[in-house]
Amino acid sequence: MSKFADLLKSPEPVLVDFSAEWCGPCKQLKPILEQLKAKIGNSAKIIKIDVDKNRTLADKFQIRSVPTMILFKDGKSVWRQSGVIPASTLEGIIKQHSK
Repeated sequence: MSKFADLLKSPEPVLVDFSAEWCGPCKQLKPILEQLKAKIGNSAKIIKIDVDKNRTLADKFQIRSVPTMILFKDGKSVWRQSGVIPASTLEGIIKQHSK
């Protein structure tokens, strides 16, 4: 878990996608996040966390529904939303916190 905590302290934004294998909307989000990664390159990290395999992290961040995405910057949560979100919206949110 300390490796995860260190990752969140990154100066560039880190988008964490809390999801589950059985979740339909999570499957819809996968190509959206791949499209986003192709557009933003290395300006932000995108990490997927399976809530069923990482209960401790899910509890720590109070994940009650999946998918839930949290954007971290310098170790702090700066944005959070549940549900499927278009790549263009996510790109705008990441750019907003990249400065």
